Amino acid sequence: MKHIELKGQVREAGNKAAVKAIRRAGQVPCNIYGLGMENILFSIDAQDLKTITHTPNSYIVDLKLSDGQNGYAVLHEVQYHPVTDEALHVDFLFVSESKPVTIEVPVKVVGHSEGVKMGGKLLVSSRKLRVSAMMDKLPDVLEVDSTNLMIGKQIVAGDLDFEGVTIVSPKATIICSVRPTRATQQAKMEQGKK
Repeated sequence: MKHIELKGQVREAGNKAAVKAIRRAGQVPCNIYGLGMENILFSIDAQDLKTITHTPNSYIVDLKLSDGQNGYAVLHEVQYHPVTDEALHVDFLFVSESKPVTIEVPVKVVGHSEGVKMGGKLLVSSRKLRVSAMMDKLPDVLEVDSTNLMIGKQIVAGDLDFEGVTIVSPKATIICSVRPTRATQQAKMEQGKK
């Protein structure tokens, strides 16, 4: 999985006015925890943060803090403003190369399915899946081959198998399916009349 570097300014816990001042300065208040380490409050430049929040990709974040602490992290949760859609607060989780990392990874459906060739319509239901793997085994994208998918059939998370990667999303999560279209249903009805 790709790494991306972000620099953070360590901050003190403050009241609402202090947090608003951070946001006015073009920074986003953040928090990082996990791996039995103490919570660290910091802020990241709002523009820098968009490189990981405004993309379908997932990244391991190489976090460089102003107090000299460095570490690997993953984006855990982002709170957005309901109107402006600006990030208000971000939680990160510390991760390590020696323990499995749980993260959402984008799904890419590949192949030209048999059901689509017969006139069906391919519906992609899941754009990301939650997976767990060692950091060096994490894929940038999960490729799902839809070539053998027929009309009325679907691929679920339980059907997938990737080496060194455990899918954490529920097994019944639908990845993609081929639905009949009006044209295919009409053709079936006409065949039935013959």
